[in-house]
Amino acid sequence: MTKSQEKNKPAPAILFMTFFKIGAFTFGGGLAMIPLIRREVVENRQWLTDEDFMDTIAVTQSAPGPIAVNSATFIGYKLAGIPGALTALSGTVLPSFLVILLIAVFLENLGQSFLLQKFFSGVRPAVIALILTAGIRMGRKALRNTTDYLEAVIAFLLLIIADFHPIILIILGALWGASRVHHAAKQGGNKQ
Repeated sequence: MTKSQEKNKPAPAILFMTFFKIGAFTFGGGLAMIPLIRREVVENRQWLTDEDFMDTIAVTQSAPGPIAVNSATFIGYKLAGIPGALTALSGTVLPSFLVILLIAVFLENLGQSFLLQKFFSGVRPAVIALILTAGIRMGRKALRNTTDYLEAVIAFLLLIIADFHPIILIILGALWGASRVHHAAKQGGNKQ
């Protein structure tokens, strides 16, 4: 964390409200939350740099569980320790919990509603656009050279055409990245 980011270190209550707002206004699950989380923590509040945010997403996507919950917890911990992790986590899941509770208690027959069905059919394309936008923005920051682009194309082809499981790709990517770091460190040691 840089000195300017250290000065912007949020109180747990601010983390809660930030992630509550994100959780309350996101449709489409965890991946749809990523661009909203990025906008809040990188652009609006400047708690993290783009590089820190991409590293966070890489780590949280590799961990079991929903990416939005993992991201909120990890970012909260990084910014304000355990209290930050707990409040960011609570802020993320509380809106969904309350909505599901309301639906279960008051709106039992809501699933049959014509208006609700039309609402969700309209929301789906917006969710896809949010996820695609997050992928493109993160790709622009992550893909810095020809090797990075080549690796991304290979991973895409393995995922889409060869039908590799995403977990296998994540493990292979982690091993490949570790071998690149090891090779670079070995090369650096040979030059000295």
